[in-house]
Amino acid sequence: MSLYSRRSAMKLSAAAVTAPLFLPSRLSGANGKLNIGVIGVGGRGRSDLAAVSTETIAAVCDVDEQRLAAVSKQYPNARTYHDYRQLLDQEDLDAVVVATPDHNHAPATVRALKRGLHVYCEKPLTHTVQEARVISQIALEQDLATQMGTQNHEHPGYVSLVTMLNSGVIGDVKEVHIITNRPGRWWTQGMDLPSETPAVPEHLHWDLWLGPADERSYHQAYVPFRWRGWWDFGCGAIGDMAIHLMDPAFQALKLGGRPVKVFSEGPPPNEYSGPRHMKTTFTFPAQGKKKQVVIYWYEGMARPANDIQEKLPMNGSLFVGSKGEISIAHGKAPQVLNADTAIEQQPLPTFSDTHHHQQWINACKTKSATGSNFGYAGPFTEVVLLGNVAYRRGRTISYDPVTMSTGDDIADALLRKDYRDGWHV
Repeated sequence: MSLYSRRSAMKLSAAAVTAPLFLPSRLSGANGKLNIGVIGVGGRGRSDLAAVSTETIAAVCDVDEQRLAAVSKQYPNARTYHDYRQLLDQEDLDAVVVATPDHNHAPATVRALKRGLHVYCEKPLTHTVQEARVISQIALEQDLATQMGTQNHEHPGYVSLVTMLNSGVIGDVKEVHIITNRPGRWWTQGMDLPSETPAVPEHLHWDLWLGPADERSYHQAYVPFRWRGWWDFGCGAIGDMAIHLMDPAFQALKLGGRPVKVFSEGPPPNEYSGPRHMKTTFTFPAQGKKKQVVIYWYEGMARPANDIQEKLPMNGSLFVGSKGEISIAHGKAPQVLNADTAIEQQPLPTFSDTHHHQQWINACKTKSATGSNFGYAGPFTEVVLLGNVAYRRGRTISYDPVTMSTGDDIADALLRKDYRDGWHV
């Protein structure tokens, strides 16, 4: 495992506040537009493609020939690829969007950053804790415009919530409760590997879909969206939804770069896939002027105590402070509960997640800031993914972000992964 010095960790902590900035000497596209390559054009990738289509779509890539053919008709001037490593060799690119399954995020993103390309990568930023640190470090060194695809980072409800927390409306935040009903009906977890070996669909380049993961037989239990619940490909429910739901807490409470103790509980760990339900406790000890904060995460059928549950909206958060409480549902306005000072609830402006993409496009061109730049998104992803590490280890872990270690060899091994030849980060 690559370890970073205290100076590097401090630089990354600062980068979480100030976005990496870059002023390109030229743009490859015509009329001042970026030449963008999009890696993964189905599902979320299709939405990302539409959101950046104000620029020149110069290349598109997907392992599914049917998806790629449909997009190619819409963007006939874009070069097409099945292997994103080949797309990243295209010389006229300025920037790329990475919208693959989680296990391919880092191999694609690292290659793009090292080539000097601006990168928008879907959440979670990486598949492992170590990958998040590597990407943060490279982005800092390369000084490129970056953005993790957490569109709700700019949602008026979350912006309002962060402002309220910073203003001290509910005093010192002592604990935060966050809940999601996923995995639920979207995908299944807690499963062993399928024993059947159906034929690979003719339109799917299965070996390229596997990318850095070990070879295995194709099965529809993995593709298309059900990959999220398998350890080799996804990060489970916490990797999917905590990146959204925990974002205001991480930002407002300034949790980046702080040591943390993590304990996860649920059904007995499965070697191959995530738990059907899980409760995770993140304890950030007091540090300097920062007071202790405890974040409780509930997924699937995991639930808090009744007195918390009645105030905690599904797919939402409850902030408990020394002077009151704030609850918020995902994509909604914050609601102040039991506060000493009455707060007038303002109607939220209309929100469009295209703003998140445009913010990144502007940064590519004008060195303006991005909210979820990799200096912020990397440390955030590290913390979130520790929930899975603690669950798979089966005990409390204490993570030091300076040394990138838990002091537990088994847990430390779960911070990283191996790669197939040709796919290394």
